[in-house]
Amino acid sequence: MVNAWRKPIVALVLFGVAFGYLEAAVVSYLRVLHESARQRFYPNRAPERQPDDLFPLLTLEQVRTSGESQTLAIEVGREAATMLMLAAVALAATSDLGRWGAAFVIAFGVWDATFYLFLKLLLGWPASLLTWDILFLIPVPWVAPVLAPVLVSAAMIAGGVWRFRRDIRLGPWHAAGILLGGLVIVVSFTVDYRNIMAGGLPRPFHWSVFALGMAIGIASFAHAALSALVRPRRQDADDITK
Repeated sequence: MVNAWRKPIVALVLFGVAFGYLEAAVVSYLRVLHESARQRFYPNRAPERQPDDLFPLLTLEQVRTSGESQTLAIEVGREAATMLMLAAVALAATSDLGRWGAAFVIAFGVWDATFYLFLKLLLGWPASLLTWDILFLIPVPWVAPVLAPVLVSAAMIAGGVWRFRRDIRLGPWHAAGILLGGLVIVVSFTVDYRNIMAGGLPRPFHWSVFALGMAIGIASFAHAALSALVRPRRQDADDITK
């Protein structure tokens, strides 16, 4: 019975780590590929900050002018394929559709966290957990300090592993709370997208909005988890009284 939940988790973790390295390798190549275009439009960037500073981004017009619009389309497609691969490996890890979501968030969380670890090893980036990063491009740029997605990944891994080990029933309100929390977190990542797409520098991150989303999601899952722990005790008490 122990191996019933350990084996898929080990497989998901191994996949996440390997995928994290592949993602970091791709980003390393993209940094080199796009640097000439960035130098063309932002020649006055301080040389000592070039390896660490991802902003300002090229605007869509600058992307078209530099001839990199095809690369942008490929990158968006790669991100979509990444989500599909994570979903597929989660489906392969468990035949229980109720645990598919748990498998997905484990793979996602490990992939995302190890991605930053390998970037640090390969490029010496990020300089710190407060360094700004481009998280996603679909449907608009998601940006945040590295610490934010790392915290999300940690919560996803913990919640996913707990769901694999315990029979947790997510009721409609629990699922709605988790989805709402995730949506609020996405808002904190994307609220400044117009400024970013216009070639602006990131404004102060909305940590309060991010924290609200994390709190809603974690509280919703924690309520379901606690309910799952209390339910057997109540059943045992009922059996004793009978």
